[in-house]
Amino acid sequence: MTVATREIRLEFQPYFDLPPQRQGGLYGQACSNDAVTVQSWRPTWLKNVKANKAKFGSFAEHGVGKLFGAHRYSPVIVVGSGPSLKHNAPGLHARAGIPVVSCLHNFHYLEDLGAPADYYVTLDAGPVTVEEVSEGGSKSADEYWALTKERTLIAYIGTDPELLARWQGKVYFFNCPLPDERLMNELEEIERFRTFLSTGGNVLGAATYFSKGILGASALVFLGADFSFSYTEKFHGWDSKYDADIGQCIRLTDVFGNKVKTWQSYANFKAWFDWLAEHVPGVYINASEGGCFGSYPEGNIRSVRQMTLASALRMFQMSDEVREQCENPATEQRKILF
Repeated sequence: MTVATREIRLEFQPYFDLPPQRQGGLYGQACSNDAVTVQSWRPTWLKNVKANKAKFGSFAEHGVGKLFGAHRYSPVIVVGSGPSLKHNAPGLHARAGIPVVSCLHNFHYLEDLGAPADYYVTLDAGPVTVEEVSEGGSKSADEYWALTKERTLIAYIGTDPELLARWQGKVYFFNCPLPDERLMNELEEIERFRTFLSTGGNVLGAATYFSKGILGASALVFLGADFSFSYTEKFHGWDSKYDADIGQCIRLTDVFGNKVKTWQSYANFKAWFDWLAEHVPGVYINASEGGCFGSYPEGNIRSVRQMTLASALRMFQMSDEVREQCENPATEQRKILF
């Protein structure tokens, strides 16, 4: 398929069957930094969970389980914060009722587009999440916080308390399984709350599990799932502080067969998503139109279907094309779907 939304025309790589790694390789790569992450964030997680427990009283009473099956059998669009958003996020205006689950960092971007997500997801426990709500946007921070009054936040129980204090809309909590039994026990002493989202260590992973496991999505359509910088070394779809000095990078092959720069941590996130698509039953459509989700030098893995956003939306909305014939059988329309 040709992507012609840029200055040049790009063709997706051909498909091949399996990633060139052993079965456990992708998952092992994705989890390679877990121990360091747990030790680094242990004090912050415990402090934040205690503070959030004191404010909300019960995580269970505000848990994502309240949303179980809310969009069962419907496709869901899952939006990451990759640089490809700049090219096709405006296409979300044509989603026609398909639910959108987005990483919180996209808040200002989607709100500025007039295409807000149905659910915004946050995983990080640090204060960086507070500034990211408005970073790169066209409005003031106060204006964006005012917009949250009509929005829904899906939050890890260890989310920074300041973010929750500023959020004016609904908040639903989830827990995460951690590879540290002692830490899990310490968290359960605060509240035994076992509505888990598996995340792969990143917020797009949390959004993915929420969409599939909690909302009950029939198919996942990914947007902004680049896991890499753009060809012009942009990290997001807007000007970002990360663009000034991208630091030490590695190179991966993108969905068009070109080399792109990324960080090792993001290569690990990509490995988790590729493992997911290979081993968890589902329909996975990458409509990012860029990045390296599902791509290798040998081609794109068959378990991740590469499509333009317009093509993905049409696939779920084709019956709308014969609506006129159904509502007005005497119409002049002679449209045939196939």
